[in-house]
Amino acid sequence: MKIYFNRKHLFKEIDYPDRYRKKNLFKTVSIIFGVILGFLILLKPFEVNTSQQKVNYFFICCLHALLPAVILYFYFTALNYLRAKHSENKSWSLSSEYAHVGISLLFTGIVSFLIRDFIYFNQNNWSWHYLWEEVRNCFVAGMLLYFLMRMAMFYFESKKDTSLIFQFTPINLQSENNTGNKLIHIKTQVKQDDFTLTLNDLLFAKADGNYIEIATCNNNQLNLELKRISLTQFESQLLSDRNFFRCHRAFLVNMHAIKNVTGNSQGYILSFDHTVDQVPVSRAQLVAFNALYQELLLTQSSSPSY
Repeated sequence: MKIYFNRKHLFKEIDYPDRYRKKNLFKTVSIIFGVILGFLILLKPFEVNTSQQKVNYFFICCLHALLPAVILYFYFTALNYLRAKHSENKSWSLSSEYAHVGISLLFTGIVSFLIRDFIYFNQNNWSWHYLWEEVRNCFVAGMLLYFLMRMAMFYFESKKDTSLIFQFTPINLQSENNTGNKLIHIKTQVKQDDFTLTLNDLLFAKADGNYIEIATCNNNQLNLELKRISLTQFESQLLSDRNFFRCHRAFLVNMHAIKNVTGNSQGYILSFDHTVDQVPVSRAQLVAFNALYQELLLTQSSSPSY
């Protein structure tokens, strides 16, 4: 029987999980500590002969539960620091998560091996056999608990409201406060690469390393251009215009160009006329997106019509 493996899903870029962010990391490792401690006390999966234990089993359980929690905390604290330092390289995918979790489990297994002499009477504590056993046990138990916790998180998230947060109505391009056919001069790091842009023609901009791909539409004709400027630099030159919004780490969108919104409380997908390309709104940006949309819609409704 042929097994289907969805590589596209595994390597698809996704938002960096909130559970690993600095503000939630302590809560995450505390939950991990509690789950592992309960797992070890109730199931006793790796209990050894009591005559070999230097300390009581409860202390051993606490130690084995604390180790992965502490290692995960410092590992992802360091990772968060590196991600913040290298702001242009923040890609994340399921494969990234599995790799980092695997490295954390490897560290946990090695440290568990190094502390054997403190908790067990055994002349072979420093053997390759016990090194392999500790690493193996960490991977077996760690991956099992990881996927059980991911399933639990998926269940609780699915219990939340999954309907679209609002009924979307496209914003009138001719509203009084819109930019019209305003031209703006965009400065890049290299003067010869500076360019002008008709704001009303812009659909969205997509980050591509130190470049951006700009999608514009003029006279119902879609145009795609690659410009040598980062999305952050491009966004900074549009901050005075409320019609443009950084909806995702890799995307900036013209709110007046959006024709349809689909999705739920986990994220939106934006669609436009004259292109099949779609733009995501990350879960972290949903509240800000909704607020800006309501503000622009209110401005439109209060503007006089002619």
